[in-house]
This record gives sequence, C-alpha cells and structure tokens, in this order.
Amino acid sequence: MSGDGRPPRIELRGVERIYDRGAADEVRALRGIDLTVGPGETVSIEGPSGCGKTSLLNLIGLLDTPTRGEVRWDDRPVGERTDRERARLRLERVGFIFQRFYLLPTLTARENVELPMRALGLGRGERRDRATALLTEVGLRGRERAFPHQLSGGEEQRVAVARALGNRPGLLLADEPTGELDLANTEAILTLLEKVRADRGASLLVVTHNPSVARRARRHLAIQDGRIVGDVREA
Repeated sequence: MSGDGRPPRIELRGVERIYDRGAADEVRALRGIDLTVGPGETVSIEGPSGCGKTSLLNLIGLLDTPTRGEVRWDDRPVGERTDRERARLRLERVGFIFQRFYLLPTLTARENVELPMRALGLGRGERRDRATALLTEVGLRGRERAFPHQLSGGEEQRVAVARALGNRPGLLLADEPTGELDLANTEAILTLLEKVRADRGASLLVVTHNPSVARRARRHLAIQDGRIVGDVREA
C-alpha cells in the first residue's frame, strides 16, 4: 500500500473549541474561526502562547473535533466521517511535527520513523529504505540505531520531522518545528520541508514564534484570544 498523499482543501466555518475543565471552568480556545486553506498553500500561524494556535492545528489535522461549527475536508464535513475514516485520513494524508517529539523511547530512530509506514502496511524493506533515506536527509546518517535518550533535543526533533514525512503526506502540520534546532539545522529543515511541498504539491501549515520561519510562508495568519486577527497573502 502506498497511501493517498493528496493535499486536501480545508474549510472551517464558525468553529469554536471549548475545553470544559469542570466546576464551571471552561477555556474558549477558538472563537468563531472562518478559514479556508487550499491545496498546496504554505501558511504560517503566529500569536502569543495560549491563543489557540495548537488547537487550530489539531482541528485541521483531525486530531480533535469542534465544539461548535464545521470543519470540512474536500467539501465533506468531518463530522460525517467515522472515527476509522478520520484515522485513515490522518495516516495517509497528514504528517504531524509536534512541539513535543513523542518518540517512543524503546525504539531506535529508524524504528520511530518507520512506525507510520508500518501502520499503512508498507513492507519491511521499503520501510527500512525510506526511513534511512529520510534520516540522511535530516542530517542523521549514522544515527539510525540510536535510541531517543541517546539523542540531543535537536536530533530528536529531526527524527520527528523524518517520521512526519514517511508516508509522503499531502498536508504537513508543524508546531514550532525548529524550536530545538540551531541556525544551521533550522535552515536545513526548512529547506527540506519546502522541497517536500514543492515536489509533491503538499500544503504546509507552521505554528511558529520565529520571524525567519514565518517569512518562508506565502500566507500569514495572526491569532489572538482564539480569533484570527490577521490574514495576509504575499503577492
């Protein structure tokens, strides 16, 4: 199996996300979000901590569902899809690069990269070859057998980037993808993500506090208090 790496058309209409912490304590993470992201777009998402950036990524990437409003993928409401269908879409078409790396400590770097490919049903040889090539691309040649505790924070982040690219997704969602990297490695990772986007026509959404990272995008969203307060497309 090779998956379905087409970039989706994503629409959010009147989306709110409220987290209920009990005892009348609720957090309104998103408030009335209207947003359309077309296939192949590159978007930076900026705003202060706690403004709803990660909540927005989670809804777009089908990790969460809205409290109110509607999220649509390819003109079909996500709420009409079963849990299994949403899981399959995530596996085949979305690559996540989390701020916290979420590497499994008992697996090597290569085995961590292979995990999504195994879930998709790729054969052992193809998984190994693809994971080794991706680790080389992110500058970790020779570190394939290292376990997470043997890696620096920057190396763990690069493993996470390689893992996100394993199933050749059409949508890449990155939450502070260069936060643990030095300048040289930041440049290398951004160049790789841009190459993936250009080669495959993938969409790329990046949450970042780094102005140099944000400048790489052609579209810039600003979020404050759960609302989109700026949406600028470069010519």
